[in-house]
Amino acid sequence: MAAQSFDMIVIGAGPGGYVAAIRGAQLGLKVAIVERESLGGICLNWGCIPTKALLRSAEVFHLMHRAKEFGLKADGIGYDLDAVVKRSRGVAKQLSSGIAHLMKKHKITVFMGTATLAAKGLVAVKTDKGAEELTAKSIVLATGARGRNLPGLEPDGDLVWGYRDALVAKRMPKKLLVIGSGAIGIEFASFFNTLGAETTVVEVMDRILPVEDAEISAFAKKQFVKQGMTIREKTTVKKLDRTPGKGVVAHLEADGRTETAEFDTVISAVGIVGNVEDLGLEALGVKIDRTHVITDEYCRTGVEGLYAIGDVAGAPWLAHKASHEGVMVAELIAGGHPHPIKPGSIAGCTYCQPQVASVGLTEAKAKEAGHEVKVGRFPFIGNGKAIALGEAEGMVKTVFDAKTGELLGAHMVGAEVTELIQGYVIGRTLETTEAELMETVFPHPTLSEMMHESVLDAYGRALHF
Repeated sequence: MAAQSFDMIVIGAGPGGYVAAIRGAQLGLKVAIVERESLGGICLNWGCIPTKALLRSAEVFHLMHRAKEFGLKADGIGYDLDAVVKRSRGVAKQLSSGIAHLMKKHKITVFMGTATLAAKGLVAVKTDKGAEELTAKSIVLATGARGRNLPGLEPDGDLVWGYRDALVAKRMPKKLLVIGSGAIGIEFASFFNTLGAETTVVEVMDRILPVEDAEISAFAKKQFVKQGMTIREKTTVKKLDRTPGKGVVAHLEADGRTETAEFDTVISAVGIVGNVEDLGLEALGVKIDRTHVITDEYCRTGVEGLYAIGDVAGAPWLAHKASHEGVMVAELIAGGHPHPIKPGSIAGCTYCQPQVASVGLTEAKAKEAGHEVKVGRFPFIGNGKAIALGEAEGMVKTVFDAKTGELLGAHMVGAEVTELIQGYVIGRTLETTEAELMETVFPHPTLSEMMHESVLDAYGRALHF
């Protein structure tokens, strides 16, 4: 069978791959995309989207229990776990179907199968119908990543869950251990804790949410503990003794001492590894570092015509980063001159309760980088809209360069901060200083006013606290 020829082939149809394919098609390229599982990738089907659907159910459940605070009555409050999961899966399915429509709309040829880089510019695809050979001068690797499995802590789908198991939970844990306090671990901990599981979070680092600003991590921890979670920092899970039908005995080590604790369910959320196996990368000379493809700022791998974007190309492991890299690479392939992505201006969001969001440098990182800083803070309790919403627990923190006024970083914890953070992202993208932010008129009453007040506070001008 003769090879089919394209201008660009994308391997992987997650938020990086499918967006790259769409942008390439918009620019007049003949595009093919290969996906081995589901259009939309992990993010849409087993990550970002279905977890947010679950967390929304938990948020509504939490608010129902607070009905009396708002002068309302709600009796017989409960939940149906199967229905919660079904809604989540329905949301994911709806969006995955939408991606299929977008591929058709942009005349992108979709191959459902497993791809291998057989040679430079040649992709071999194994499908249910047989084998296909595709050729293109430009190939975009967007294979994503998967959950990391540590020896002895591997998910079994019964007592020890990975993220996929947790997303389609067939039972409600009574006593839950979550290993890892990054975004994935904390979101699942927040969901199951809100629905009533006795939840313990174990983190090997000295604080939870370790990539966040230390003050934000501490504030979030205080709220989680207030909600009933047990937080164990600087603690390692050495092994898990599993007894089918009964539960798990976890061996926890802290300060050189080991103790045991019993749980009926464990969720392992200890990071991710890039999907680089069985692709033929090594034979082509692609350099790989700890399961991630090494690229330059334009996502070039060093092998002519081969690019890598998204999670497989390393941190930050965020869907929106992957999408923008996809756009950049497609424009580059089409002969354009796009700007490279600036990791320091990409926001990170964690959808626990309270939410956490940040962009740029933490206060500690800014000082380590040699900046003399001005730091502003503003609490939710000083904001009228937050109090009216019944969401008075939270904080906004801004970090500026004292000499230039550059916004070095912004860090937030509280209600809806994942929506608010984009204001600071735009500010960093436009290279704004404190002067422009101070002169900006924020609408009242809104949560966004706290963003203004935090900037004012960095310069001793806060008005409402």
